[in-house]
Amino acid sequence: MRSDIALKTIRYNGFVLVEQANHSWQVRPERSPMTVLPFRTPTCSLEDVKALIDWKLSQEEQLIGVA
Repeated sequence: MRSDIALKTIRYNGFVLVEQANHSWQVRPERSPMTVLPFRTPTCSLEDVKALIDWKLSQEEQLIGVA
């Protein structure tokens, strides 16, 4: 049995969240241009992943505001 089989795929706020067999998440932007690069999370809940995406997007907005 392969360990990289996706359990769930969810769209959230412009991202595709793919749950992995070990309950970590692969997070990818739905389209380009990518302001936040794809990343993986450690084992965590869906709510934690959503909070992380919201945090990364708020950091991006702050950087744009500074420029």
